[in-house]
Amino acid sequence: MTFESFLESGPYEKDRIRKKAMLDERTACLTEHHRKNCGKYALMLDVIGFKSASSYTEAPFLPVRLFKELELRSVPEDQVVKTMTSSGTTGQMVSRIFLDRTTSSNQQKAMVKIVSDFLGSSRLPMIIIDCPGVVKNRNLFSARGAGVLGFSIFGSKKIYALDDDMKLNVEALKGFLDEHKGEKILLFGFTFMIWQHFYMELLKEKEKGVSFDLSKGIMIHGGGWKKLKDSAVSHDEFHRALHEVCGIERIHDYYGMAEQTGCIYMECECGHLHASVFSDVLIRRPEDFSLCDMNEEGIIQVISTIPESYPGHSLLTEDTGMILGEDDCPCGRKGKYFSITGRLKNAEIRGCSDTYADSLK
Repeated sequence: MTFESFLESGPYEKDRIRKKAMLDERTACLTEHHRKNCGKYALMLDVIGFKSASSYTEAPFLPVRLFKELELRSVPEDQVVKTMTSSGTTGQMVSRIFLDRTTSSNQQKAMVKIVSDFLGSSRLPMIIIDCPGVVKNRNLFSARGAGVLGFSIFGSKKIYALDDDMKLNVEALKGFLDEHKGEKILLFGFTFMIWQHFYMELLKEKEKGVSFDLSKGIMIHGGGWKKLKDSAVSHDEFHRALHEVCGIERIHDYYGMAEQTGCIYMECECGHLHASVFSDVLIRRPEDFSLCDMNEEGIIQVISTIPESYPGHSLLTEDTGMILGEDDCPCGRKGKYFSITGRLKNAEIRGCSDTYADSLK
C-alpha cells in the first residue's frame, strides 16, 4: 500500500476496523522495504528472529534512542536532501534523521491534512512566538527550527513576536494586531517559550495598562511540559493564564518528535491528543512490552505511515501515557485519543520546550 492511499480521506474519518486494515498493510510494506534497504535494520530483525507480522501491533519497534547511536537510512546517501536532528541539551547526543524528497514531501502533506482539520483550509495571519534566528542560525536549526518552518506554511503574513535576544517586540506585535483586527490569527510556539517570553511579558504590559486582544487567536504549541510542570504550571493553569492576559480561548497542544516528523498528535477541543489516519499509538507494559489495556499507563509506541528513507515507522519512545478511548471522543474525530503522563525514569530531556528551558540555567 502506498502513502497516497492515506491522503484520500480526512485525517480523522476512518474508524478502528478500516484504519487497522490500512495500517496492517502499510506497516508490513515499510518493514520489508527497510529490511531490504537498510543493512543495520535487517541485521536487527535477523537477531530477534523476526519473519513477518499479521498485525501492525506485532511489527518490530526500535527504541527511539537508537537514532542517537546509529546512522540508519534506507536510501543511498546521494538521495538524502535533508538531515533532521532532535532537540537536546548541551552534551546530549541528538538523533539524526535522513530524509529523501519523497519522505520530506509526505511529511508536509500529512501535516497539512492534520492541522487544516483544526484551522480550516485558509492561511491565517501568523504570530511565531520565537526569534528569527531559529531558522537562520544552523546551530539552532533542529527540531525547533523545523517546527517553526513546518507550521509557517499555515500562515499568510507572518511576524516573529521575539527578537534574537528573546525579548518581546511589543511595537511590532501592536502593529500586527492593529493591521489584522477582527481576523482569526494563528499563534505558534513551544510551550515553555510561550510562557516565559510571551505570557510573562504580556502580563508585565497589562500591569502597565497596555493590553493585547487575541480573543480571535488560535494557538498551537508543543515541545514538552516537564519544565513548566516543575514550576507548578498545569495544562489548565496555562490555558487560564493566557486567556486572562490576552483573551485567547482556542489553544491546542500537540505531541510529536523529530523521528516521526509530520505525524503530529493534535489536542482537540476536549483536551485529548488524537492519532490521525497517518499514525497510531500503542501503550506497552515496561516489564514485558505487552500491550496495555485502555486507561492503563505504560510506554508509548508510535506508528507512522510516512518514513521511507529511514526505518522510523515503528518506534518505542521514552514517554509514558495511556489510551483514553477510540472512535468516541466528544469532539467527533475518529481514531485513538490519549494522554501523556510523563517520561521514563532517567530518560533525557528532549522536547524543544524543555531543552530550551534547560539551556537557560
